[in-house]
Amino acid sequence: MVNLACHSGENPVTLKDISLEEGISLSYLEQLFVKLRKGRIVKSVRGPGGGYVLAKAPSGISVGEVIKVVEEPLNPVACLDLGSGCERAEKCITQRVWKGLAEKIAEFLNSVTIEDLSHEAKLHNVNSTGTNLQRCL
Repeated sequence: MVNLACHSGENPVTLKDISLEEGISLSYLEQLFVKLRKGRIVKSVRGPGGGYVLAKAPSGISVGEVIKVVEEPLNPVACLDLGSGCERAEKCITQRVWKGLAEKIAEFLNSVTIEDLSHEAKLHNVNSTGTNLQRCL
């Protein structure tokens, strides 16, 4: 998402380019981007020079929203996941602590935007593979 934000205003970015720049498996990116497109976080552009662009401003996309759309659980313990079927849920004395922590995690991730992360990338001027992010400057 930060990679797309860094290319914002330019041509669409291919998943192959993101894969190479970020060191993320192309097949994994394909799975994620299906969900991101359905969640209206990214848009696909077809044809020559096609690829993906952000569907809205980076300031309007929170990290929490991205995680929710790609269906990654945020719960600190598996027993809080829906349908976990924890037998001890009614008697568990620590469940309140875990629920509180899950709420704080969600609150924090919802407070961080893709724009915030792209500003951070600009400061560090480097992506996860150590490639210089000239486009974020």
